[in-house]
Amino acid sequence: MKKVTVEELLRKAEQPSKDAPRLHKFYKGKLGVALKCRVRDFNDFAIWYTPGVAKVCMEIAADKQKAYEYTNKWNNVAVISDGTRVLGLGDIGPEAGLPVMEGKGILYKYLGGVDAFPICLDEKDPDKLIAICKALQPSFGGFNLEDIAQPKCFHILDVLRQECEIPVWHDDQQGTACVTVAGLVNALKLVKKDIREVKCTVVGSGASGINIARLIMKAGASPENMLSVDSKGILSRDRADRETLQAKFKEKWEICMATNPHGKQGSMADAIKGADVLIAASTPGPGTVKPEWIKTMAPNSIVFAEANPIPEIWPWEAKEAGARIVATGRSDFPNQVNNSLGFPGIFRGALDVRAKTITDEMCIAAAMELAKVAEDKGIHEEYIVPNMDEWEVFPREAVAVGSKAIEQGVARFHFTAEERFKMANETIQAARNEVQWMMKEGFIIDPDK
Repeated sequence: MKKVTVEELLRKAEQPSKDAPRLHKFYKGKLGVALKCRVRDFNDFAIWYTPGVAKVCMEIAADKQKAYEYTNKWNNVAVISDGTRVLGLGDIGPEAGLPVMEGKGILYKYLGGVDAFPICLDEKDPDKLIAICKALQPSFGGFNLEDIAQPKCFHILDVLRQECEIPVWHDDQQGTACVTVAGLVNALKLVKKDIREVKCTVVGSGASGINIARLIMKAGASPENMLSVDSKGILSRDRADRETLQAKFKEKWEICMATNPHGKQGSMADAIKGADVLIAASTPGPGTVKPEWIKTMAPNSIVFAEANPIPEIWPWEAKEAGARIVATGRSDFPNQVNNSLGFPGIFRGALDVRAKTITDEMCIAAAMELAKVAEDKGIHEEYIVPNMDEWEVFPREAVAVGSKAIEQGVARFHFTAEERFKMANETIQAARNEVQWMMKEGFIIDPDK
């Protein structure tokens, strides 16, 4: 791996922030509304609006499932945030979170062919936010929760998954975990270790870290071999602050009860010692994880340092300290663990079968297909997950998710894997072709011309 200076890395990392204000102002936002139907002349409005549309309304009134056939509900996803944990910026408010949610909408459309709409709510009360989301269900085929602070993000997701008729997803929880599992599956193949036997340490007990631990266990890792770490050290049911954890951090306490059966206590360094796998979704570095701690890991160790913009440890430092496979959250290093590999294809699959929910098993199915896409191309130490520009990732992922939804009985619409692949592929390609055509024809203007 080529060693680069910190100055070079920071320059590259800072360039998008320099370009973003100019380009956002130029385009006045990143999303708009385009027609799907023909308007040959003004007489067509009698079909699309009154009086013709009344016939469609009455059919949906008699059977509300027809909304999936007569409207864009089948492909609409709301990207919902209260602006309380936007990126690494904290509670900056719903207006300030809007550019992020629009950006999410671009990724949904271009990568998954999904029509995603940003909805930033001026409401921090979790129960009121839940009520608002439930009231929005008639217009959407699914919800993507985004940038909502913990611990309320856990409660909001759990309630909405249980009580909504449409799939609900929290990318900070489920998305990061899904792609991490995919990378781990292939990394373990390369080092010839069994997921059921490896010792795994997860550093970071926020929304991402907790769900990474959960999904890794669902994927086959032994809870007895797993440690999780927060800012105060190893999570343990015997820790001094256990009453606080039980009262205020239910999800952390569940990890305490599920893992670390021997009650090991200590620091991050203590948790890393002897581990086969280290997954960090914690404080950005460098220096959050020390090279000397990596040296204490088991031979052929795996290190995922997922913090952005700077990973918890530079990848070359982890390699020099003995890690065999290193992944980060950045695109300028090999093995980028990127949420964008997950949610567009997962929602494409869920929407195509009109799923009622997105289960953990559907996430694991997506992770396994992601791993398989990379394996089909030939995995190696610097290629354990696909790249975003490998278009076949998304329809293949969609098929895997839809198949699992059908198997679990949460799909309303059943048709063959071949038909679903064709449908997903055509929808995604149409979205990409539309953008390329609009750029070519000048409907999306080049700001530098």
